[in-house]
Amino acid sequence: MMPFPIRADSPVTHAAPLPQACDVAVIGGGIVGVMTALFLARAGQRVVLLEKGRIAGEQSSRNWGWIRQQGRDPAELPVMIEARRIWQDLAAEVGPGLGYRQAGVMYLARTEAQAAKYDSWLPHAAAHGLDTRMLSRAEMQAMVPGDAGWISALWTASDGQAEPWAAVPLLARRAAEAGAAIREECAVRALDIAAGRIAGVLSEAGRIACDRVVLAGGAWSGLFARAHGVHLPQLSVRSTVAATQVLPEVFAGAASDKSLAFRRRADGRYTLAPGVFHEMFIGPDAFRHLRAFWPQIRADLSGTRFLPMAPRGYPDAWTTPRKWDASRPGPFEALRVLDPAPNARMVEEIRARFAAAFPQLGEVRIDCAWAGMIDTMPDAVPVIDHAAAVPGLTIATGMSGHGFGIGPGVGRVVADLVQGRDPAHDLARFRLSRFADGSPVTPGPSL
Repeated sequence: MMPFPIRADSPVTHAAPLPQACDVAVIGGGIVGVMTALFLARAGQRVVLLEKGRIAGEQSSRNWGWIRQQGRDPAELPVMIEARRIWQDLAAEVGPGLGYRQAGVMYLARTEAQAAKYDSWLPHAAAHGLDTRMLSRAEMQAMVPGDAGWISALWTASDGQAEPWAAVPLLARRAAEAGAAIREECAVRALDIAAGRIAGVLSEAGRIACDRVVLAGGAWSGLFARAHGVHLPQLSVRSTVAATQVLPEVFAGAASDKSLAFRRRADGRYTLAPGVFHEMFIGPDAFRHLRAFWPQIRADLSGTRFLPMAPRGYPDAWTTPRKWDASRPGPFEALRVLDPAPNARMVEEIRARFAAAFPQLGEVRIDCAWAGMIDTMPDAVPVIDHAAAVPGLTIATGMSGHGFGIGPGVGRVVADLVQGRDPAHDLARFRLSRFADGSPVTPGPSL
């Protein structure tokens, strides 16, 4: 199966009839929305999931496929450790179609300074009982026989991977089987507010009465939230990804340095990406949120390329309306799926870097390439919280490129939040109010 992501012209697979009322409406069919709906349905809630385009049509089918504990913000680790357990349970339940494998994640160091930075994360691993350790050059070379000048590596054997474009649709099918009503190509235009709280959602297919809504709209969440008076400083960056032709195995897991990331896929190809490099389209929100994002940008200016204008229809395009009439089609129907073109120059660069790192492979050819828009927050950790300004609204967004692996854990947490249950994790780091209460907004460890 070729690893193309899901796109706007992919067949509609979920067209459930919409009820007049439900307990919870979930906005967004990425992995967080899908897993939230699955856990809610299994808890006996009447849940409707509404997706303006396709299930996993955006970043949830375009990511690297890593299921990674290693290198995360310490506040994310408990949720991620749970997510890994859920992935294992799902693999046993669903079968090999998820592509789940525990093959490990490795961060490769070219310099002593980089190795020291990786080593500084080990106390976080130890505090949470992870199997992360530093590898010597000899140990690393025995596992990854490359020729790129790597001197050591950070290694977590218990980390894993799955195939995004296959896994998330399978999990959506599981949610539907559990009782969730899932509807693709059905945008939510607005919340219906009565007496100061949520009374329903206004979709392009009609109103659905409910008193609880989960906003898991990925890169579109900030635009939707702002229309309801909720400040969510969110930006999106373009990330280019490619897949090679089938190649001999040089490493079974996933690995990266600052300029190259690669993962051995179940079909014998390698997924390639340019390490920490990403591209930011300039739009009104880029200026509006620049102060909040500046510490993150300044920390790695070389890894960010600024593009002159967000494409028409994108959430931060200059012509995208910030207010609209919910009785008519709006911005969420104008562009169903964010499908940015990959950076062709970068595709060639990562192909050449991978070929140079592993000369024993001979010629390396690219079978296909794509790009996605990663929704990110100023501190590179998500918002998982109730929105105090809109009673009944729970926000789960801003996964900052880390959402695929942690998605099942976030879905479980959000499902419990929505039901008024104890989420069993400290979510203070993910509170929405951190952007308005004067708290310092600082990125966590960046490896």
